[in-house]
Amino acid sequence: MLADRVKRIEHSPTLRIAASAKRMKAEGLDVLDFSVGQPDFATPEPAKQAGKRAIDQNRTGYTANEGIPELREAICDKLWADNGLRYTPEDIIVSPGAKATLYFLAMALFQEGDEVVIPAPYWVSYPEQVKLAGATVVFVRAREENGFKLTAQELDAAVTPRTKAVILNYPSNPTGACYTRDELVPLAQVCIAHDLLVISDEIYEKLLYDRRTFTSIAALGPEMQARTVVVNGMSKTYSMTGWRLGYAAGPREIIDAMGKIQSHSTSNATSIAQWAGVEALRSAEEDVARMVTEFERRRDLVLTRLQALPGVTCARPEGAFYAFPNVAAYLGRRGPRAVIESTLDLATYLLEEARVAVVPGEAFGASANIRLSYAVSSEQIEEGLDRIAAALQRLD
Repeated sequence: MLADRVKRIEHSPTLRIAASAKRMKAEGLDVLDFSVGQPDFATPEPAKQAGKRAIDQNRTGYTANEGIPELREAICDKLWADNGLRYTPEDIIVSPGAKATLYFLAMALFQEGDEVVIPAPYWVSYPEQVKLAGATVVFVRAREENGFKLTAQELDAAVTPRTKAVILNYPSNPTGACYTRDELVPLAQVCIAHDLLVISDEIYEKLLYDRRTFTSIAALGPEMQARTVVVNGMSKTYSMTGWRLGYAAGPREIIDAMGKIQSHSTSNATSIAQWAGVEALRSAEEDVARMVTEFERRRDLVLTRLQALPGVTCARPEGAFYAFPNVAAYLGRRGPRAVIESTLDLATYLLEEARVAVVPGEAFGASANIRLSYAVSSEQIEEGLDRIAAALQRLD
């Protein structure tokens, strides 16, 4: 009955675990949820007020399929001011969330016979979207000793005559790794040499720590901008996950193709959210700075607590709001019901025995790690790591 394409993919593991945690909370259980990639801050006031004004001014109808002109202009202004990238509104598409943006992009670009390189660990939806488009995923292991960053040599070795594109996400979900300009240059050289497209998912761009600066790979020169689609959105930077607002900037032929697909699926992003997005881009930088300061403090706390756990190592997250500790030392140990054979088993054990929700590394293509989101209060971090430490100690 079902189409074969549906049989090739799975439900989002992160959403499934988050749903389990919510269900347990609804049953009255004290669950600490480190699974959700959602800032625990309010949407900045300027954006909220803009959304309210849009309702009061009856700006609640359909908009242009690709987004309201004001938002596309604001995105162009942002890309020039922050990234040194020149675009016109015709090079921009606004979609209902960056996930939808990425899906429309995959459907516009990929088909049977194409190969798409995805560094692992990866965000869970990249491979599933490529599969839905009928293309083949080529995973390349980004090693922990390299900070979970893909090297030019590793990318070059993965390219075949069928390779069409590579997907880069930095700062990374799930690892928090972020490429420097010097690290991006050799990757760009490989892409140019092999005529590869680059999908650059920059949704966590402003959530950077230790005074790091962000470089978009598209900003490395005209050749790279011409072969790169930059994907971004409002969810993480402006704590607007529920507003569902993402965008892409890139070659006009690709943006136009995405617009065709969007026009026959979701149509425009919500009008109210778009007006809120205009104001977020123009007036919410102080809110973002405060959020980054707090996330960096939590990052330090999580890292300190994780590194104190016997047998656990954790690469230092450079951005986003995730830690990705290596818990291989606890695989093969026995829990109260069975041997912990995988990080899925470990995540299940921690949820059932410690009432802490984490995401198993298998969801991201990493069998030795788990992901913890520190988009929670410091008090929850302390209590959650206390519970995790006690639960791990109970394993035989």
